Amino acid sequence: MAEEGELESRLQEELQRFNLNLEKMKLGRYVMLLQKPGRLLYLNFLSGLANGVGMAVGFAILGAIVVYILQRLLLWHLPVISGYIAEIVRLVQFKLQSS
Repeated sequence: MAEEGELESRLQEELQRFNLNLEKMKLGRYVMLLQKPGRLLYLNFLSGLANGVGMAVGFAILGAIVVYILQRLLLWHLPVISGYIAEIVRLVQFKLQSS
């Protein structure tokens, strides 16, 4: 009988721990979300939109940094690279002025 009581208390502790883990995972919210495909589609659309905007902003910042570095390299008058860098910078500036 004592073993049954100990087994029951251990089982109850495990169930409480399991229940706590399920609450941490927010499994109930996930199941509710799966039951509403329209909301799931809406949330995924917003997530994709935010992801795309973040990539565009990041690429613009990275591109600006690269152009800045190329302009600085141009000032060093490196014999072989200067001509190529000058052409790239000229193209970028032309494109920025025309748009």
